[in-house]
Amino acid sequence: MSNNKYPQEFKDEAVRQVVDKGYSVPDVAKRLGISDKSLYYWVKKIKVPAKKSAEQEEIRKLKAELKRVTEERNIFKGSRRVLCKRVKERYAFIKSRLEVYRVKAMCQALNVHRSGFYAWLKQPLSKREQENQRLLERIKASYVESGGVYGSPRITHELRRKGETCGENRVARLMKQAKLKANIGYKRRYFKSTVPALIADNHLQQQFVVSEPDTAWVADITYIKTYEGWLYLAVVLDLFSRKIIGWSMQPNMSKDIVIKALLMAVWRRNPKHEVIVHSDQGSQYASCDYREFLTANNLVPSMSRRGHCLDNAVAESFFHSLKTERVKRKVYETRNDARADLFDYIEMFYNRKRLHSHLGHVSPEEYEKQYLTGS
Repeated sequence: MSNNKYPQEFKDEAVRQVVDKGYSVPDVAKRLGISDKSLYYWVKKIKVPAKKSAEQEEIRKLKAELKRVTEERNIFKGSRRVLCKRVKERYAFIKSRLEVYRVKAMCQALNVHRSGFYAWLKQPLSKREQENQRLLERIKASYVESGGVYGSPRITHELRRKGETCGENRVARLMKQAKLKANIGYKRRYFKSTVPALIADNHLQQQFVVSEPDTAWVADITYIKTYEGWLYLAVVLDLFSRKIIGWSMQPNMSKDIVIKALLMAVWRRNPKHEVIVHSDQGSQYASCDYREFLTANNLVPSMSRRGHCLDNAVAESFFHSLKTERVKRKVYETRNDARADLFDYIEMFYNRKRLHSHLGHVSPEEYEKQYLTGS
């Protein structure tokens, strides 16, 4: 496949696997089924160094100063009274935030010496602290055994059944210090229901088994949580092989995201005949631009009945697999972190390696190869 058949978003995520994740070019190229030469070229283009001007250097210094001031402000967020406490209590405050902030920055902000803090760390723990550490180990064990879904009330009951005499407040405090929190998954996002301007007939009618590639595609959107905000993922899936043939990841759920995902599918498959493209009745799929793109590329729109999620069950099933096998209720630090992980799951694992029960326990890629070779 030539380079011009790879969308820019695909290239960017492939390069990110090399530049940010540290994988070798041959390894990534092999897993994606592309040539080493193409990937080397994409990486070279993005890694060309730029000379820093005096203005850029000044901007760098200002950003560094802003980072320092912001870090100092965040250190005190909700805890400014610690400045009025004794030195040892300030040391304890610093220790509780070692995984978040630099020791040097915290010592400067709290007006204590680093040498004094490190000397305090070496002092033997009190009996109470030793008991807290022992109890915390048991709390962590119970938390892990529950799969991360137990909060302080259930863990307290679990510990009491095992002979501990701790109170729930103490357990809650130790869990908070250790950043252990009951993981209950995403809250369901509700979007205002609107009547789309254009509604297509349901040509699919829940016929999810097709005998040839590029007969029917299904499309849908899901959301992934990051600390920078939501990241929306739109996919296009071929019902024949269950392969994800198009995708796009954007910070906004606009019509562009579904068009870009469909554009990738068209570039990859280049269908020679009409293809049914089935989706729900979301406004993105009812937009004029989306409908015009379908018409221009010989694609036939199909829409689920309103309120019947089973009409698009295959796409929903893929999202379920993605979130249980990879996302696992986690919150990514940045959208770029989420993009890299989702790209790895879709392109390197799901399409090429994951054994699919519907396909006789082979991967979508292998299933299509077997069809083409007649094996």
